[in-house]
Amino acid sequence: MIVCVTSTGDSIKSELDPRFGRCAYFAFYDTDTEAFSIMENEAVRSGGGAGISSGQLMAEKKVNTVITGNVGPNAMSVLSTAGMEILRGVQSTIEDNIERFKAGKLDKISSTVPPHSGMKSRGGM
Repeated sequence: MIVCVTSTGDSIKSELDPRFGRCAYFAFYDTDTEAFSIMENEAVRSGGGAGISSGQLMAEKKVNTVITGNVGPNAMSVLSTAGMEILRGVQSTIEDNIERFKAGKLDKISSTVPPHSGMKSRGGM
């Protein structure tokens, strides 16, 4: 099973990024092989559609479970349609969130945040 955790950095010791579509990095963990890899989220710089792009990446990577803080409506649609489980991580390290996942201590995310919630303010807009 492939698990993806949204991350603020490029290490298993990095903190969970509470945003899905615009997180800084994606940390992938294979529960069968215990292999771990991290990739930068290219959608973070996009003007729009970050949730959809990130959701499509999860499908391409054959992710079974996503652990994050919040998910927007477009990302939720893509992830749900692909049959992925979406869990709410805790504000801690990627490593801690993976351990909590293995122990069944993370709750499912069933509601979304408003569209564009992960975008940073653009001064004056």
